[in-house]
Amino acid sequence: MNHLFYLKRLKSKVQSPKSKLFITSSFFVLTSIFSTAQEKPKDTTKVNQLDEVLVSAVRVTTKTPVSFSNLDKKEIKTRNLGQDIPILMNYLPSVVTTSDAGNGVGYTGIRVRGSDATRVNVTINGIPYNDSESHGTYWVNMPDFASSLESIQLQRGVGTSTNGAGAFGASLNMLTETYSKKATAEISSSLGSFNTNKNTVKFSTGLLNNHFEMAGRLSVLKSDGYIDRASSNLKSYFLQGTYIGNTTLIKALVFGGTEKTYQSWNGIDAATMATDRTFNSAGIYTDEAGKTRFYDNETDNYKQDHYQLHWNEKLSENWSTNLAFHYTKGKGYYENYKEDAKFSSYGLTPIVIGGTTINTTDLVRQKWLDNDFYGTTFSANYKDENLNVILGGGWNKYEGEHYGKVIWARYASQSELGDRYYEDQATKTDGNIFAKANYQITPKISLFGDLQLRNVTYKANSWETGTVDDTFTFFNPKAGLNYDIDAKNKLYFSYARANREPNRTDYENGNPKPEKLNDYELGWRWNAEKVKINTNIYYMAYKDQLILTGKLDDVGSPIRSNSDTSYRLGLEVDATIQLSKKFIIRPNFTLSDNKNTDLAVSGQNYGTTTIAYSPSIIAGNMFIYKPIEGLQISLLQKFVGEQYMNNIESSEAKLASYFVNDINVAYEIKPKSVFKSIIITGLVNNVLDKKYVSNGYMWDIYPYYYPQAGINFLAGLTLKF
Repeated sequence: MNHLFYLKRLKSKVQSPKSKLFITSSFFVLTSIFSTAQEKPKDTTKVNQLDEVLVSAVRVTTKTPVSFSNLDKKEIKTRNLGQDIPILMNYLPSVVTTSDAGNGVGYTGIRVRGSDATRVNVTINGIPYNDSESHGTYWVNMPDFASSLESIQLQRGVGTSTNGAGAFGASLNMLTETYSKKATAEISSSLGSFNTNKNTVKFSTGLLNNHFEMAGRLSVLKSDGYIDRASSNLKSYFLQGTYIGNTTLIKALVFGGTEKTYQSWNGIDAATMATDRTFNSAGIYTDEAGKTRFYDNETDNYKQDHYQLHWNEKLSENWSTNLAFHYTKGKGYYENYKEDAKFSSYGLTPIVIGGTTINTTDLVRQKWLDNDFYGTTFSANYKDENLNVILGGGWNKYEGEHYGKVIWARYASQSELGDRYYEDQATKTDGNIFAKANYQITPKISLFGDLQLRNVTYKANSWETGTVDDTFTFFNPKAGLNYDIDAKNKLYFSYARANREPNRTDYENGNPKPEKLNDYELGWRWNAEKVKINTNIYYMAYKDQLILTGKLDDVGSPIRSNSDTSYRLGLEVDATIQLSKKFIIRPNFTLSDNKNTDLAVSGQNYGTTTIAYSPSIIAGNMFIYKPIEGLQISLLQKFVGEQYMNNIESSEAKLASYFVNDINVAYEIKPKSVFKSIIITGLVNNVLDKKYVSNGYMWDIYPYYYPQAGINFLAGLTLKF
């Protein structure tokens, strides 16, 4: 079986836009640099203020009535040993993660409040990252990107307009590293179970002439994976140039990655899992001698390069502006061995050999993506003692080419090298404008408002989608109230309206409707010296929610369907409690009820049912112990309650709950010479060797599972100069 192939076809592979856009904008900004180069060097305070203005353009704070969590650079580095960003976020509230390879390297996924990755709106420095067609996020295209991050913010529910135009179920914003005042260099290596190893080199020039800084990173990451042949061979780079003037902050970034992963998304059935948890059917075939073999290049191959240019200008004490241009180029393919494939499926004509008509052949195919994604985001910010207003918008365009090639066939028929057996185009244009404001009415009460108008046009012409030429216009209002009871207590309430267009797979499987969401959030924040508590009650009421059915189509793509009415009702609690100078605990839990109301499937009414992939209990905890200076020992715990892989609550579709414990150790030594710092890190995952499954799907009425690794380890050494 060849499953989830279409996911690869839909990856956000981006490519050569009209380079004129980026070149023109680059010239414009460079002109500004030269015109301001004669400015006097800024003092550190003013520089930091500029950096904060850039951050505030895409982030929310406790002044905004939104439920959110932050993960900063210090927290990331203790566990950054090769596992992907979703795995590093595993202990945030309402988060569930999974890994195709079973060890957190390669293809990984994330769900928030039961919302799948297509509804987790991801941005990098405010620039959209989700694939325009599938709406998915392919972290494997950015290996070791965590090593270049300053922080991560996850907004649960409908995020604000500054965190992406497509905010729906959750919004994830990543900010790349800020500048360094002093020159630095860093070498980091890690190794562990399943032949996993990561090598990273980083540098920063520090501020040159008090104005310029260059910083960069190179990374190589390899792993065999827990699942058989689920190997990953990943490379990435990151280069950032920063210019700082008295009123100007300009950042130019180039980053990207190359991935080659052996396909491991087929999963296994229950019987196989009971006897061989690591079995991988990808690439299996029977040769002419009747021997079972595995094709050695059943792989996904992709290269993605990102270009960003950010210009922040402080016009006065009250006014600042942000302008960004971006371009992403992606190109790649996945390769499959197909046994007894029909000639007609690949544009080939039958052949006659020895009087026998041959209609099928073994072959190797490649399905390619060659795409470009480019555009701009912009905003103007007014801020005084009582009012903070951001006016802005964005315009982005996606141009994607999909095509397939047969690179080998046992019987080649009339084919020629380079022939394409299918070829289609897709374009998507996404524009939005918004106005967002926080107004302090009284010392205790502040109001929040956010109005967004978004227009989306999508065109496709494949035989799978048919001819698509749809335009959507969405109005997404948000409003809220903050009430400061006292210095420690804060209450907030917010309402948000959000709309989301269907993705490519939805069009392939019917006539989908756009989904609509009314999101209500009621929260309480307690902030004392040793105890911090965040509590949030949410009610997400959907119309035509595109729910995962748990099924795959004939090319392995997850099938979604509109649920007429549905809702998610939940309670989120997270806390940081400092028991002593050496001991901190950080528990969190989510209790939720996730229901389709009056669900109808294939003409049969099932009434009220649980939404697929939506556990009613999600809990996490961190026990952090610092016995001596520089040493941190953490026990990391995650519990995910049972969940269904379909929406009719069939017993065969139930995923069991699981409780996993990890141990993380980090020790920093600060020598007096040679090195500024030596950091030794270790991570033992699943220390109790729990046999668990984090994800799966239904093949007809039969469940298939993605087993996760038992006890395994990673260890690393970082040298900072």
